[in-house]
Amino acid sequence: MTASAASGGASARSTYDDLKALFINCTLKPSPAVSNTQGLVDISRSIMEREGVQVDEIRAADHDIATGTWPDMTEHGAASDVWPQLYERVLDADILVLAGPIWLGDNSSVTKRVVERLYSCSSLLNDRGQYAYYGRVGGCLVTGNEDGVKHCAMNLLYSLQHLGYAIPPQSDAGWIGEVGPGPSYLDEGSGGPQNDFTNRNTTFMTWNLMHLARLLKDAGGFPAYGNQRAEWDAGCRFDYENPEHR
Repeated sequence: MTASAASGGASARSTYDDLKALFINCTLKPSPAVSNTQGLVDISRSIMEREGVQVDEIRAADHDIATGTWPDMTEHGAASDVWPQLYERVLDADILVLAGPIWLGDNSSVTKRVVERLYSCSSLLNDRGQYAYYGRVGGCLVTGNEDGVKHCAMNLLYSLQHLGYAIPPQSDAGWIGEVGPGPSYLDEGSGGPQNDFTNRNTTFMTWNLMHLARLLKDAGGFPAYGNQRAEWDAGCRFDYENPEHR
């Protein structure tokens, strides 16, 4: 295969320097502790930055994110909650990547809290009357030394699409070491950074996120017909037939 065919031809190459991406690292470790998940984040981030994408990053454990499913939990009894400020950074991004470790075969408690807080804002609407996350794309990165990469990815990708994110093909990647207590991704001799399967999947995920974000941005977002909550509440049924109840 020629280089031109492999790339889809020179005319097919897009630019991405007007896109923004946000990585949320859901490690249990606050900074400056070493996060193995960060190793995969760095690979994906570096590809995006080489293409001119503006990249933001949050380590969730560094922030006082209250437990709950309301946009601002201080209005519901929490002493403090930085989620409203973090949510502005979420909305500013065309691409969201949730990254985190496996514990007991599942996503970390920090990952689950972030998903719950994303969910807490999912009923908010954009300026087209769609749910707030429409027109954005999502993916995930998972690391661990116990089974569960695909289980964690399934949970995260389902959650993201349910909230309104568009999910491109092959939008997850992960690394799993020898089942515990094996080495973690960044441990010396783990083989993680050299793993071709993980590196390939991380690269494909990154490009697919950028490709779909490019398509959506060029289209002016996700089409705003048949999915506008305000229109539905006003009685518009978008060709849905409401048969007489018998």
